[in-house]
Amino acid sequence: MAGNNNDLMRGNPPGILLIRSMRRKDWSLKTYKYVVLLITFIAYTSYHASRKPSSIVKSVLHPHPFLNETFSNPWPIGPIFAKKETLGPTDLGKSRKKGWEPFNDDDGTSKLGEIDVAFLACYSIGMYVAGHLGDSLDLRLFLTTGMIGSGIFVGLFGMGYFWKVHAFWFYLLMQMVAGLFQATGWPSVVAVIGNWFGKRKRGLIMGIWNAHTSVGNISGSLMAAGVLEYGWGWSFIVPGGFIFFAGIMVYLLLPAYPEDVGFPCPNRPSSEDSLSPINDEEAQRVKENMGENGQSYNVPRVGSGSRTSVGLIDACLIPGVIPFALCLFFSKLVAYTFLYWLPFYLSRTAIGGEYVSVKSAGNLSALFDVGGIVGGILAGHLSDKLDARATTAASFMYAAIPSMLLYRKYGGASKFMNIFLMMIAGLFVNGPYALITTAVSADLGTHSSLKGDSRALATVTAIIDGTGSMGAALGPLLTGFLSTKGWDAVFIMLVVGALSAGLLLSRLVLVELSEKFSKRLACGQHNNGGSASQPLLRDQR
Repeated sequence: MAGNNNDLMRGNPPGILLIRSMRRKDWSLKTYKYVVLLITFIAYTSYHASRKPSSIVKSVLHPHPFLNETFSNPWPIGPIFAKKETLGPTDLGKSRKKGWEPFNDDDGTSKLGEIDVAFLACYSIGMYVAGHLGDSLDLRLFLTTGMIGSGIFVGLFGMGYFWKVHAFWFYLLMQMVAGLFQATGWPSVVAVIGNWFGKRKRGLIMGIWNAHTSVGNISGSLMAAGVLEYGWGWSFIVPGGFIFFAGIMVYLLLPAYPEDVGFPCPNRPSSEDSLSPINDEEAQRVKENMGENGQSYNVPRVGSGSRTSVGLIDACLIPGVIPFALCLFFSKLVAYTFLYWLPFYLSRTAIGGEYVSVKSAGNLSALFDVGGIVGGILAGHLSDKLDARATTAASFMYAAIPSMLLYRKYGGASKFMNIFLMMIAGLFVNGPYALITTAVSADLGTHSSLKGDSRALATVTAIIDGTGSMGAALGPLLTGFLSTKGWDAVFIMLVVGALSAGLLLSRLVLVELSEKFSKRLACGQHNNGGSASQPLLRDQR
């Protein structure tokens, strides 16, 4: 009985306690890592899925004045492309005009942009608070609360359809509160991954893991589009239910810290005199020496809520945090403009001489995120291989510029060309965004200046992603206004954003390239290859 109470006090998830009692033995460290990767993957997939509905229903709330669409089975069940047809007005909520009040007036696109910026502004502001709280509280409980709260308020937005709410303030308020709850997600999941995984191959591992962003966008698009014909409210309620139940799964099964289940943290020194992180084999031996079935844990308690967190100012002083945060501001401005407005753009742009329905536009936009999955993995792998995070991120941002211009110019030529260029743009736009918010944040959150105190993980992640989210709020807001003047103006904004993101990393790129050149020069002069300077993110002063 005392042992069970000890487990509960240490933040051991109830589901793992149940599985352990049924199996009569504990999981290995490798198994725990797989579990952590899977659960955090599902968790953040649900976060992004719950953000996607607003982009899907934009063209329903504020439809084209002359065109309406027929509904069919969503992709991949039905065709990606479905033609729009000129039909009589469709009753979308007993409103006198097509669309949904208050979004069906001439200023509808501006109001939709304001809804987006309200969500993202609260998300950005909440991120700074959430990061500090994530380093101070139990990450599992903190993440669970955020997910359940997000599910409730995303669902309440959709209930406006069934309650026949036409007040703008209601939808604005629901998005603002949902944004605050959603801010808990990213700092928490990155901190959990950083707690469990050391720096070796972190870029590749987190690049693959970061596919949850694109998988969430795709699944959110499919869920929202799949139930759209039954009323746009369902497009919010279904993804809201997904994140709600995913939050319950996190509470039951996610061990936020290795110490919670008896393993030492990989980011902490194995002894006072050694700065080498503990590897899997060493950690497994430590666990096995502590007693059979994990009944006697004596690991130094640095898990759920026992460490002091690093302050925001101290975290900002970590070398590389500010440049990457500012870079992410513009990177997310570009990425979130596509996230929130690509379906709307597709429904208003002729592709091969044809217009597509709202549902088909939502399904088609998912292919942008397919390219994003490849981009995230490729950026992570290259940054590991080259040991140059800043150079990789900047190169992708520069490559995004011609890819977006080509998509704007030739995307309407044919269906194949649209899909191909959209996926290429997704690869270069989402690659650096994924790299900075995962591997770079984790690297900086466990920087050598912190002396192994990984409780800066959530704080550093929040600073970087919170600053990025300000750009994510600005992009969709500007798009709401610029789209009324023509889509060329929107793409000019995206090009300027991508260029700015790359230029902000110029100093870090020069430092990385200088280190590489010095290392090669040293290797050329000394066959034994004297000690090279350490990578930028670890030892830049």
